[in-house]
Amino acid sequence: MKKLLLLATPVAVALTIATFPAQAQPTLIAKGTLTSSRAGSYADLSGLKGTLENGVAANLLGGLGSGLAHVSGDRFLALPDRGPNAVSFDAAVDDTVSYINRFHTVKMNLKPNAGSGLPFTIDPELESTTLLSSFTPLVYGSGKGLGVGPGAPKQNDFLFHFLTGRSDNFDPKHNSGDGNDARFDTESIRVSNDGLSVFISDEYGPYIYQFLRFGGVRLRTFTLPSKYYVPNLSPMGATEISNNTIGRTANKGMEGLAITPDGRTLVGIMQTALIQDALQGGAAANLLRIVTIDILSGKVTHEYAYELTTGSGVSEIVALNNHEMLVDERDGKGLGDDSKAKIKQVFKIDLDGAIDVSKMEGLEASTHPVAKTLFLDIVKILGANGITPDQVPAKIEGLAFGPDVQTKTGTMHTIWVANDNDFLQDFDGPNTNPNQFFVIGFTDADLSGSKYVPQQRFGFLE
Repeated sequence: MKKLLLLATPVAVALTIATFPAQAQPTLIAKGTLTSSRAGSYADLSGLKGTLENGVAANLLGGLGSGLAHVSGDRFLALPDRGPNAVSFDAAVDDTVSYINRFHTVKMNLKPNAGSGLPFTIDPELESTTLLSSFTPLVYGSGKGLGVGPGAPKQNDFLFHFLTGRSDNFDPKHNSGDGNDARFDTESIRVSNDGLSVFISDEYGPYIYQFLRFGGVRLRTFTLPSKYYVPNLSPMGATEISNNTIGRTANKGMEGLAITPDGRTLVGIMQTALIQDALQGGAAANLLRIVTIDILSGKVTHEYAYELTTGSGVSEIVALNNHEMLVDERDGKGLGDDSKAKIKQVFKIDLDGAIDVSKMEGLEASTHPVAKTLFLDIVKILGANGITPDQVPAKIEGLAFGPDVQTKTGTMHTIWVANDNDFLQDFDGPNTNPNQFFVIGFTDADLSGSKYVPQQRFGFLE
């Protein structure tokens, strides 16, 4: 039976002492993969049967690292994106299929390593899969003129209307922010402080929705300023880009979402520049907008400028405390791309005192970027542990803080890193690209004067 836990403090579980160098620094302390469940190899626990339009199993376990959120202890939520569209289907819908959006609950089983190798081990175990739905009806594509059939999942009924990755599931009479659209390209997930709900951001809208953690029913929609939405919609991303002069770039919407430790504010970041900013060129082409949203009122409170410097885009943002964030900036190189990873860097930024750019066009806003300093070089950290650049996952997208661990030199915090493998984990040979989780330990001294504040938990279901 699920039970309510009332925690006096937000401190995570402490684990048995492990040995580290006297002067610790951010370092890889554990890694593991997840490729199966009690339902079978590469099968999730959605209970879905049959195949999708492209012949892929409807319950395929993959893409777990698009988003990662900490629940408690070493239990996390792992979020796939819009589904297995890396498998060819039909270019008219960007090869997307009626994959029902979902998130997975994963118990990592983090333990000290009694043998050789890294100081800790993890053995990720899939506990459950939660499908995302709406009580109110949604708009699905008819498939007419595309030759792909209707986009509504066959699992729909009177009470449950499932959100899916199919790119034609929209109403062309509205802009891309219409909450009645069924299309949903999930990219980041965070848990409310009471543990009862989750917040998920996406790339199609960009949408930000709140769902029941247990049941997956949508509770709420957060509305962004109209400049984030494209007015002319298409099931093909390239067409959407070429037919619009404002809004998010297709497939590069709100890639990252953070929740402040006090549970009051959502912080979302775009993967790349808005179309109107990119069209201005110059520094505006590297301007990524950050929005802060008051959860209680649902209103956007501020907008800040982030300057893309080393990577080709941003994949995640996570709150270090109520005003400082960590941002995952990366390239698209590495395992899964048949290339060598170069840029997988995590920068620390501070929103306290940053200039609000909500009323500024791109070139002006680009002159007021938030200050950023390098916190983690993931390629370097993994390389120090024998993971060569060609084996570093190309799509490092999930970031979440996890439980503290105890060492002989004191307490170490942990940040967990996950990859989006595009559901192609079953490649043979050196290109095998499983769902992977990397655990990096760090201390207060590594924060250069900043303070890590764990998310407050005042009562949540375990």
